[in-house]
Amino acid sequence: MQSLIIPTDPAQDYFPTIVESIVKQGYVVLNQVFDVDYLTRLLKQLKALDSREFNRAGIGREDTFQKNVFVRSDEIHWLSGEENFLTRYNQWVEALRLYVNRHLFLGLYEYESMFAHYPVGAFYKKHLDAFKAGINRRLSTVLYLNPQWGPQDGGQLVMYDKESDQVLCEVLPVFGRMILFLSEEFPHEVLPASRSRYSLTGWYRVNEGFNPAR
Repeated sequence: MQSLIIPTDPAQDYFPTIVESIVKQGYVVLNQVFDVDYLTRLLKQLKALDSREFNRAGIGREDTFQKNVFVRSDEIHWLSGEENFLTRYNQWVEALRLYVNRHLFLGLYEYESMFAHYPVGAFYKKHLDAFKAGINRRLSTVLYLNPQWGPQDGGQLVMYDKESDQVLCEVLPVFGRMILFLSEEFPHEVLPASRSRYSLTGWYRVNEGFNPAR
């Protein structure tokens, strides 16, 4: 009996590079994980989300959540993970979770994501993605969805060394570019842009009871 062969997403070819870079420096910038046709459809569907469900972004979680326009001024739409147009992306995210856990033993447990819109002039001051209370976000992902974006448009993600505060890299949010980094290790900020700036941003979280040292 002939076995059924399930084709893998070509985007999974980046998995070894992601793992190698995380081990070496804690982050990786990839220029074109997904094909342009898929990204174009994805952006169209995300921009069609109900504008009434976009909220002014805040800082902190649950009891510590607060809106602070001096820290960040973007708008976000939290995604449930059940959106049909996100099926391919979510399958890739899950395959990456399994691959990273198999090779790095990070204990990644679940993934949360949002569609972020930075209006003209919006920003996010330097911060860490991981929260102070408990074990939470372990690996951050940002997929940029900004066609025909150039240096003159701004909106760079600036990554800093946690100890020395030295700038490690500046990532221009061009269409299809993706950055992944250890959430607890890299302070970063988003600079203002002269155009609306879009990204699909997510975080792999660990189980609150997980202890990687065990």
